[in-house]
Amino acid sequence: MDFCIKNCNNIDSTTIRISESKLNIKFAPNGTGKSTIAKSIMYRAQDDEESMKSLLPFKYRTDNKDNVLPEVTIPEQITNVMCFNEEYVNQFAFKSDELLSNSFDILIRTDAYTEAEQEIDQIVQNIRQLFVNNSDLETLIANLKEMGAAFKLTKTGLSKASSGMKGLSGGNKIEHIPHGLESFSPFIKSSNNVNWIDWQTKGFKDFSELSDCCPFCSTNSEDKKEQIEKVGQEYDKNIIKNLVSIINVIDKLGDYFSESAKQSLTKITNLPSGLEQEHEQFLSNIKTQIDTLTGKLEHLKTLSGFDFKNGEKVAEKLTEYRLDLQFFSELNSEKTQGAIQHINESIEAVAVNAGILQGKISIQRSKMQKLIEKHQNDINNFLAYAGFKYKVQILGEDDKAQLKLLHVQHEQCLNGGNQHLSFGERNAFAIVLFMYECLAKKPDLIVLDDPISSFDKNKKYAILEMLFRRNADVCLKGKTVLMLTHDVEPIIDTIKSVASQFNNQVKATYLQFNNGEITEEDITKDDIKSFAQICQDVLTSSADVVVKLIYLRRYYEIIDEKGNAYQVLSNLFHKRSVPIDHRLEAIGGNYPEMEQDRFQNGCLEIEAKIAGFNYQNNLGQITNNQSLKPLYDACLNGYEKLQLFRLFGVEVANSVIRKFINETYHIENEYICQLDPTQFDIIPEYVRLECDKSLVDAGL
Repeated sequence: MDFCIKNCNNIDSTTIRISESKLNIKFAPNGTGKSTIAKSIMYRAQDDEESMKSLLPFKYRTDNKDNVLPEVTIPEQITNVMCFNEEYVNQFAFKSDELLSNSFDILIRTDAYTEAEQEIDQIVQNIRQLFVNNSDLETLIANLKEMGAAFKLTKTGLSKASSGMKGLSGGNKIEHIPHGLESFSPFIKSSNNVNWIDWQTKGFKDFSELSDCCPFCSTNSEDKKEQIEKVGQEYDKNIIKNLVSIINVIDKLGDYFSESAKQSLTKITNLPSGLEQEHEQFLSNIKTQIDTLTGKLEHLKTLSGFDFKNGEKVAEKLTEYRLDLQFFSELNSEKTQGAIQHINESIEAVAVNAGILQGKISIQRSKMQKLIEKHQNDINNFLAYAGFKYKVQILGEDDKAQLKLLHVQHEQCLNGGNQHLSFGERNAFAIVLFMYECLAKKPDLIVLDDPISSFDKNKKYAILEMLFRRNADVCLKGKTVLMLTHDVEPIIDTIKSVASQFNNQVKATYLQFNNGEITEEDITKDDIKSFAQICQDVLTSSADVVVKLIYLRRYYEIIDEKGNAYQVLSNLFHKRSVPIDHRLEAIGGNYPEMEQDRFQNGCLEIEAKIAGFNYQNNLGQITNNQSLKPLYDACLNGYEKLQLFRLFGVEVANSVIRKFINETYHIENEYICQLDPTQFDIIPEYVRLECDKSLVDAGL
């Protein structure tokens, strides 16, 4: 599959090739554009045009006459991309109650589990089906909930602060208008009485002090002020609003109440004054019955296999779900009986298959437990082998299962992870849990943006093992994965050292960045060599004698052979016409001259390895910058350019570049194997350009 990227950050153009169902490792130095590749692919898959615009190269942000825009083309089959990067780690939710958000869905709800869940659901869906598109039942539940919410129970009875109690506490002043306010009856009893009370009281209060005239009609109202003020004293818009709401919801429930309950409610809502104790006790009983019935109805509405616990007798549980109106005396009416009759019939129909349901639930729970144990063991083995002092435990029943964090020296679960885990530990947890999220969501492409470069060797391999070396159904093996990294170790491991353990499911390439263009070069097992091998290959090549001499000196350093030949090469590259011998004791800070026979033996040894070697001739070549410059210009890779650059003796002002050149020249590589620098130009472009600039500044 080809992914074409143009005009994205520092990338002018590149085509990234990804092999399906394999781990595709793209190796490149920092600054090549690896993160840009990851972002551009992800943004295009999401059709996120705003984010795509953010990738516009800076060189076009102030002067873009040709209206250049980022262009990314990806294969049609790639519609869902998941990316592990620094942003993912930063946003990773180490919640206080669980290590991974939606632990159950990600870790346990597999395809097999979902299939079993659907079989169970098929049996119980007859009950839920009664609620689907059943407007009468939905309206009943909504009205019951509204009535129940109007009253709140406390240890001592109904809360005086609840809206229902506030509405009924002063009696029904809509029907029983206080003496002296009878003339306002049409307004008080109107359907818009709440707004009228608010308008009347607010207007009078705000403007009555300005004049004796009525603020509404401007006629003299001095003799009516007391009556007008009494409206505000007797009526509160919020209390009336609550009263109207209670009366309305009782009216909507109507025949769902028993005849005696309707009579009692009618009496309570029409009381001329406040509630008595017996009234509150009745309302408390109504509240309890309504809440209980509502809870049962809503439970049945969402009934699933998870409502039956492992080991629980399904037949007995189904009996508990039946709705028996003898325990709901205030709601025991003909209309309520009609509403719940079909519900009870559907429960009985499910009970006929209780044995089948019991068996399926038992099998599903057993598989779930095995899956929990496997995930716990896999994650904890990874943590142990990688050297982390933490472990995980999946706790909670059924779909309430959560992934918890523990320390190996502490038995209790830790609240959250951010305050306990280091940055590296969070990264390790995040990438493993990212793997499980990928298994759950099944993206078309998984992108790993420099996922393991910051870890030590043991942890790097432990992560690779966890992600790619187990059964394909529990890891990313066989998935299409793009890993972008500046670390060569994963390539050495997967392509050469233990390639068979990865079932040859890895495709590795090197990304070469040159003047805005990125090209790819395949990396095979034969491309990964020890530096001793690389040196030997150069010595038998057609390279220039000076280049061969550089590699030969490196070879002697690697094998720690500081004999005559090495002394000769050291003197040559230090441009000494009179060779000295570092093996002898220095006198007055100066090393003595190299003995002639030792010098000759060293030269003969070098001549045996490099035809055409002549100390004086080669010394003249490397001390003459004009003759050295064509050799520098002809070099095809940055590594050899850096070795030759040192011979010019040009001082590099920048200490960072100077350190890079010096470390590249000497033995800086800690790996047993590496990529051949003569084939893979691993020196960053900015370093090579700085060397070129330094030579130009020196007049060469």
